[in-house]
Amino acid sequence: MRSKSSLIMIFLVLILIWSCGSRTEAEKIVGNAIVAHGGENYFTSHISFDFRDIHYQIFKSPKEYEYSREFTDSTGRVKDVLNNGGFIRTVNGAQIDTLTDERVGAFSRSVNSVAYFAFLPYGLNDPAAIKSYEGITEIRGENYHQIKVTFKEEGGGEDFDDVFLYWIGVEDFYVDYLAYSYHTDGGGVRFREVSDVNEVGGIRFQNYLNFKPMDKNTPVDKMKELYISGELELLSEINLENIEVN
Repeated sequence: MRSKSSLIMIFLVLILIWSCGSRTEAEKIVGNAIVAHGGENYFTSHISFDFRDIHYQIFKSPKEYEYSREFTDSTGRVKDVLNNGGFIRTVNGAQIDTLTDERVGAFSRSVNSVAYFAFLPYGLNDPAAIKSYEGITEIRGENYHQIKVTFKEEGGGEDFDDVFLYWIGVEDFYVDYLAYSYHTDGGGVRFREVSDVNEVGGIRFQNYLNFKPMDKNTPVDKMKELYISGELELLSEINLENIEVN
């Protein structure tokens, strides 16, 4: 009996070693970044914050998610909810059933975008994310792993053709910079630099300075050089306020 148990244990250890060894360099770096930014705290935490006078609540586990936002406009108190089941908008507690597919898509993308950036780098391990390692590079005297992320069409959402670059610290595995290209709403490209950090409930939340190039068709892989040379224009600030983690 003891011999059989020992064989099972050895077998499990070999599976674990094979699993760890089969991970790509990009997956290992992203995994370390997720641990550095919050790790297991992401899996069970319900997070709320204010962004541009809109209140957001976010929950995302490996199997399910629910993102919501609430604000007041000329129609009354609006609440949008996006989860595994789809998108719902209510106004003053009554569900709105007259939204066109185009409006539902726009609202869903807006909610999802805020949740995605607030949860970085957690979302980079989604099954639809394709990660590739592009080596070590230097930004302002610090060394960074450069990771490129694209998305599979299946499971990648409406924005599956967006391209992201992340610069992850070699020493601390923090995501200090990122750039991305997008095709919705006329398309464009952005570069973000971390401007401030708030650690709440064991999770690292980052604010950003959001830059754009003069030419919106600039390739995303040119954004780092433009940032270093001071050729990007500061477009906005991305600040999360009143953060709570339960």
